[in-house]
Amino acid sequence: MSQHQIKKTAELHLDNIKLTDVIDLNFLQKFQDDFAKGVGLASVTVDPEGNPITNPSYYIERCNYTHSTECGDKRCAASHKKGGEEAVRLGKPYVFECHSGLTDFAAPIILEGKLIGTILGGQVLFSPMDEEKNRRIAREIGVDEDKYVEATKEAKILSKEAVEAAANVLFIVANNMSKSAYQQRKLRVVADVLDDSLHQISATMEQLAASAGTVSDNQLNLNREIGNVNSVTGQINDVMDLIKEIADETRLLGLNAAIEAARAGDAGLGFGVVAQEIRKLSTDSKATVGKIKEFTNVIRDSVDRTVSMGNETASTVQQQAAAIQEITASLEEITSITEQLSALAREI
Repeated sequence: MSQHQIKKTAELHLDNIKLTDVIDLNFLQKFQDDFAKGVGLASVTVDPEGNPITNPSYYIERCNYTHSTECGDKRCAASHKKGGEEAVRLGKPYVFECHSGLTDFAAPIILEGKLIGTILGGQVLFSPMDEEKNRRIAREIGVDEDKYVEATKEAKILSKEAVEAAANVLFIVANNMSKSAYQQRKLRVVADVLDDSLHQISATMEQLAASAGTVSDNQLNLNREIGNVNSVTGQINDVMDLIKEIADETRLLGLNAAIEAARAGDAGLGFGVVAQEIRKLSTDSKATVGKIKEFTNVIRDSVDRTVSMGNETASTVQQQAAAIQEITASLEEITSITEQLSALAREI
């Protein structure tokens, strides 16, 4: 696998996925703002560590007072964390009373079992808050009691069912959006990896096709050279036949010389020895020619077999080259489809 493919595949690992990777932040902010305004519930989206990802939507003044002090801000953070942890444990929205007595909810955004964010909201009441309780909380966090009590009147009175329904809507929409976006991301990454792999395969097939063409050309050249060897072998056999004829004539000449030496008596003894050597040389030459012809016949048989095998190899290589061309054409078609798939994945 190439470095590009490894990098692409790593993008699918859930440890590397953030909420902003699967949901457009601008869209999430607008959706959150419109929802909060429509149902009258404050909301904010945070990452798994509790850090805000979006700006708060529809926060009431009372909560702004709470966050204005260090004590109030810390108590809010702890309350949100506890509510978020319980929502994750349940795997669904969790409605609870926050540290300041308001009703809040936590809607977890879970992707394949991994928490990638939480939508926190609420800032409403199921019933009017007891004034003394309200003043006590104001004193604990260090804010003006009268302003705190007055600001509490801004909090809407909603039923538990209404809050739970709103939390469920956020939970369903946010999780479906993240799941859909993650599936699109996986589709895009897989399409990119597949496209990259197909291009690599196509390049390899082109190299194989080129190699097959080279092998085929080399085989044709080899067959021509082998044909030359075969031709030369035939010429050697022709020369051997000529030498055999000369040897036969030399033997006949030696035989005649021996007959004449015998007629000459003692005067022809020396010439008789020469005639004997001539016959011996003729016999040896003839025997050598026979052996050489045996060797050339073996060479010719071997050359014929080589040519036959070479022709079979050339035929096989041509078939392979044709098959490679067909595969390359199919890969080009698949690559085209993959590019369309990748483009579609980006448009979804």
